[in-house]
Formats: sequence, structure tokens, C-alpha cells
Amino acid sequence: MCATDQAHQWILCPQCDLTVKLPAVPVGSRARCPRCHTTLTANWHEPRKRPTGYACAALFMLVLANLFPFINMHVAGLSSQISLLEIPQVMDREDYRSLATLFMLFVQGIPAFCMITIILLVNRVRMPHSLRLGLARILFQLRSWGMAEIFMAGVLVSFVKLMAYGDIGLGSSFWPWCLFCVLQLRAFQCVDRRWVWQRIDPLPPLPIVPMAGISGLKQGLRSCPCCTAILSSAQGECPRCGVVAPARRKHSLQWTLALLVTSVMLYIPSNIMPIMVTETLGSQYPSNIMAGVILLWSDGSWPVALVIFVASIMVPTLKMLAIAWLCWHASGRGQRDDEKMHLIYEVVEFVGRWSMIDVFVIAILSALVRMGRLMSVYPAPGALLFAMVVILTMFAAMTFDPRLIWDRLRETERKEPRLDGQPSRDC
Repeated sequence: MCATDQAHQWILCPQCDLTVKLPAVPVGSRARCPRCHTTLTANWHEPRKRPTGYACAALFMLVLANLFPFINMHVAGLSSQISLLEIPQVMDREDYRSLATLFMLFVQGIPAFCMITIILLVNRVRMPHSLRLGLARILFQLRSWGMAEIFMAGVLVSFVKLMAYGDIGLGSSFWPWCLFCVLQLRAFQCVDRRWVWQRIDPLPPLPIVPMAGISGLKQGLRSCPCCTAILSSAQGECPRCGVVAPARRKHSLQWTLALLVTSVMLYIPSNIMPIMVTETLGSQYPSNIMAGVILLWSDGSWPVALVIFVASIMVPTLKMLAIAWLCWHASGRGQRDDEKMHLIYEVVEFVGRWSMIDVFVIAILSALVRMGRLMSVYPAPGALLFAMVVILTMFAAMTFDPRLIWDRLRETERKEPRLDGQPSRDC
């Protein structure tokens, strides 16, 4: 067994499984994988104070954003205003509790929970060890599901749509919400996974002396997907965080393809069925996603039409094609262009959740446009189907194991890794 104090010098890249011996990372810099350029660890300035300050400020802004009106609208002498908490209440009254639940979870619940968890973990607040482990295990899994900034983009798109009907005003809580979006992103950015886990428990001893530049699987090693500890590939449970995981995700391609096929089956009706119903002077006008894009384009709002077309039609379609292509490549049938396929995977993982913009636009419009028989907007079944498509494609990207892309590299392609160039100093 290797000494425990040597374990912190080694890491297996979570994206390509390359064994890397970490150099001394200067303060304010980060170490990246020399093969796939994934960030492995970062040495932040004041790693406790900075995330604590950002998280506390974000929570304070969130409270302010929920206390006052968010936006208001004036049409033909009639006025309407909403707060953030009224948006899910309106959807609940319209029997769309599922959309109301998704809004509360993704826009407010998960970001607020993550900020509280960051404060508790980086400051080592007194709590049971099992609770600390549980919070650390959940924190980084929830990072992709916080969508406060996506909702903010949906608000801006809604403004352009509503300007065609009346005057739009900003409420007192609009700017606190903008600050909350920025601060919660910054708080997450300042938290390094390895640093957090090192404060909870030390790394377990290395089972063997690793060889740099070789896949961990070829050496009989695996990386814990939760705390990044290096373990034997035959060891099922991580002794530090307790997560049970194999060297590669079991049935990764099967799960990914199953979720992909399900999302395709829902994607077709979600684009055909109406996602929103506009009632004007007693007449109802249902519209689907493409009809909304065409209407905006014909009204001269082509930048917004382009944003919705890209986010709601092009991105989901290309994402599903990209996931299918990744599965084809990882199964051994594609060409050996691993760097390109890894880039595609990173793009898919990043842009997938931004398709929720259209769902949030519907939530804002249905809550704000309540002018009786003059004008009202209601969500339609297509909105829920489209939200499920986005969620399923996100799960499909999560179940796909990116290390399968790199497992096909020949052993003759080994090389001693180094950090290319100067470490980035954006910490």
C-alpha cells in the first residue's frame, strides 16, 4: 500500500480516465487534464471566505426577490403585476401542478439548497458526519439542475413578447433576482470538489503506485465519481464517501439509448400539440413552439424568434442526434476521433438545460397576462411534454459515461502528461 500522504498527488480524470500526477498548483490557478482539458482541481484564493460570502449574498438577494413585485404590465387601462411566488400559484390554479413543481425546484429550491449546503460544508459547521457526507454527495449532483439564470433569460424573452401588447415595467425584486443569478453561479464556481472532500475525510491510501499517462482501468484502478478518490477497480464501495460504483457505469449505453428513445417519442407530440393558449376577447388561439417562432418573426422580433428557435427546436434536435452519435462511437463503430467526440459531449452537457427557456417563458406569460376576457394566457399540455423532453435528455447525458469514448485508445498512445502552458489564473 502507498502512503496516504501520496494520494493527493494523483488523480484519474473523471472524463477520460487518464492517470495524472498533479503538480503544485499555485494559488489562483487550476490544473487541467492534458488529454481532454477537463479541470481536475483548483486552488482558489480564500477557499472558505469567498464561497461563503457569495452564497450568503445570493441567499439575501433571493429573499429580497421574493418579497416584492417582479414585473408589471399595463394594457388598455388595465394593470397586472406578479411576484416570483405567484408564478407557481397561477400554474397550480390552472391544474398544471407539475409545471409549478418544476418551477419551484429548478428556479428557487435547488439553487437555494445548494447555497445553504456550500455555507455548511466550507465552514465545517457542526453536524453529524453522516449528514455532512450526504450533503457533499448531493451538492455536486444538483449543480446542473439549478436553472435560475435560464429563467432570467426566459424573462428577457418574455419582455420582448409582451412589449407588443402593452407597457412592461420592472418591479422592485427584478434587480435582486439578477444579482442572485450572478452570485449563486459565482459561489458554485469558487468551490473545489477535492478541497471540500479533503476537509471532510482524508483520501484513502492508493492500492498501487500509479503510472502517469495511462488509463486507470488498464492499471486496475478506478476513480470514485463522488469524491475523486483513486480505488482498486475491484473495490465496489468508496471508503471515504460510501458511494458504490463500478469502474464504468453499468449498462451506460443501454440506459442512455432508452432515455433517448423516450425523449424522441415525447418530442414529436410536444412540437405538434399547443404549448400555450392565448385568449383575446373571448376567442382562444392555441399555438405550438414553431407557430410562436413564426409569429415573432413576422412581428419583426427576429432576434427573439431566433433565440427561441435555437433553444427550443434546434438545440433539442441536435442534442438528441449528438447523444445517438456518442453512443454509436462509444460502442466501437465510429472513427477514432476521441477529442472531437469529447468536445461534442461537453457541448451536449452544457447546452441541454437551456432548452427550458420556452417553458419558463410560458410560466411568466401565464402568470402575468391575466386581463380577463380582454387578454389571458394559459399553459397547454405541450409545455409539460416539452419540459419532460428536456429533463429526459439531461438524464441521458448524465447516464452516458464519457470514459467509454477514450477506452478505445491504443496503449501505444501513452505519453507522460504535463500541464500545457501556464495555469489559468481566473481563480
